[in-house]
Amino acid sequence: MTEIIPQGASPVVYGQSNRPPRGDYVRDGQVHADYTCAQNYAAYTAADHDIYRRLYERQSVLLPGLACDEFITALPALGLKTQIPRFEQINDRLHKATGWQVVAVPGLIPEVAFFTLLANQKFPVTDWIRTPAEFDYIVEPDIFHDLFGHVPLLFNPVFADHMQAYGAGGLKAHALGACEQLSRLYWYTIEFGLIRQKNGLRAYGAGILSSSGELVHAVNSTASHRIALDVLRAMRTRYKIDSYQQTYFVIEGFQQLFDMTAPDFTSFYAVLKNLPELPADTLLRTDMQI
Repeated sequence: MTEIIPQGASPVVYGQSNRPPRGDYVRDGQVHADYTCAQNYAAYTAADHDIYRRLYERQSVLLPGLACDEFITALPALGLKTQIPRFEQINDRLHKATGWQVVAVPGLIPEVAFFTLLANQKFPVTDWIRTPAEFDYIVEPDIFHDLFGHVPLLFNPVFADHMQAYGAGGLKAHALGACEQLSRLYWYTIEFGLIRQKNGLRAYGAGILSSSGELVHAVNSTASHRIALDVLRAMRTRYKIDSYQQTYFVIEGFQQLFDMTAPDFTSFYAVLKNLPELPADTLLRTDMQI
């Protein structure tokens, strides 16, 4: 029998918020102990599908010259542009490509649950979509952010392997009390990473790719620092959750990202205990600016 979350269970709240996280985490006993649930496709309204369509149209127009080549190539694999896709249809293609699948969750989930899903090649996708009033900005991830921003690159084998390794590393970091340090690396790579390609800087982070404003800012604005990725440097650096990033870390390719994050981070965490945290807008003399 599948274990169900106890009545009244709630997820961890990340960052600073004066309201509880959105999402129905009970659903009459339909949320499992790993926080996954069925995508209730019948619950989406015509307005929900229209929000997804408008978001997709706006964001896809912006991608040329700003998004990395791998993302643009993989995006059509999401399928439907005019309405919210069904997860099982995405999984038919995704599993064949890299062995991954997307699973529905009611919203933000605790760290261990999140890491465990990634380690098992399952990407958690919030199954609700923002309201019209949140069209330009939403506080926490919704289905558009998770699907459009994250899932296309899971069709890339090297990136998909990196995500699985990140999940395994996250479980170890939790045991070592180092989740905050690893979460900063995730933030500055998976969510807000830039990559240098032959045609210039491009975005691969989901938080950038799913935001019309930050996509242009991250690649073109001179108001933020862009420096070569250094794992320890990123793990020391605090980040903003309510504004454009003041620092972006740049990689030269996904294989480089995979190689840089492949080592056991236990020694990194030990070193970080003796190093001060850095404000989000810090620029060090040792930083390699790009």
